[in-house]
Parts: sequence; structure tokens; C-alpha cells
Amino acid sequence: MPAYHSQIPPADLSLGNMSLLPLRTQFRGPAPKCDGNDIIDEALYFFKANVFFKNYEIKNQCDRVLIYITLYITECLKKLQRCSSKNAGQKEMTSLAIAKFCVPGEAGFPLNALYAKPADRGEEEQMRSYLQQIRQETGQRLVEKVFDPATDKPTKFWMCFVKRKFMDKSLSAFGQ
Repeated sequence: MPAYHSQIPPADLSLGNMSLLPLRTQFRGPAPKCDGNDIIDEALYFFKANVFFKNYEIKNQCDRVLIYITLYITECLKKLQRCSSKNAGQKEMTSLAIAKFCVPGEAGFPLNALYAKPADRGEEEQMRSYLQQIRQETGQRLVEKVFDPATDKPTKFWMCFVKRKFMDKSLSAFGQ
């Protein structure tokens, strides 16, 4: 069975070899606004199936964004398993989203073989801003899905994926 790929058509704009896709978000950043489903909705929807794959064939620039979000969801779940309430989870996701992170081309980025390095400093800053916007929105949407409204605790249906590694990769540094 093949992995699930993005159904969103690639945007005209790109950063490196990632598509600059529209997002349904309230956070500031370079992504254009959209009203319907976006790449974050796709990543959340396909996460539970895609996380089992060790190999992933990249079919277009949107798949690179999908891969990044899937890896970020895994990092979020690691943080959320330690949270005792939805409010604590939202705070943890906010701090994780704005924490320092590597972009393609930097030494600490785990998928430099799949992502093109930004052409110049301006494109690097725009890519960092775009990824931060994705991280902020993904974290907030994930909290809504992970925490059970009745108990205010993380659900086992999401926490069972904490130890899974998509493509045997992680966005966090070794040992974190």
C-alpha cells in the first residue's frame, strides 16, 4: 500500500523546493490565506496512516511540506504526552513553535538530502517565517484533536503514535 500524498495542487510560489501553500490561519506569515482545507488539514488527516512508512516517494513540492508537518506532529505529540491539560498543551505548543529550529540547508536539519537550500538570505528568512507559521497553526489544531473535552487529558488514540518515527527521521536533535 502506498503512502498518502498531498492532493493540493502546487502553488506558483516556492521556497527552495517547497511550495508556498495557502493556509487557514490566524498567525502572521508569508502564506496566503485560504478558506477551505489546507495542507495542515491533510497532514493531520493522513498522519496516522503515513507515520508507519519508512520510505516516502516525493511526487511534488507539496509533499515536502506534508513531510515537514508530519515530522513536526511527531515532535508535538512527544511534548503533549507530558501535558496534564489542554491549557498546558496550548502553552507547550506555542513555546515549541517559536523555539529556534533549523531550516533546509543548515547543518541541524535532518532532511537536507530532500530539501533544497534557500537561494539567498531573504529566501531563508521567508522560509523560516513560513515554517514557523506552519508550526504555530499545526500545534494549535493538534491540541484541539488530541485533548478529550470530557477529561481534559490527551487521548490514547493520538498518544499511541508518540514513539513512531516517520521515515525513521526526527526534527529534534539526537537525545531530546
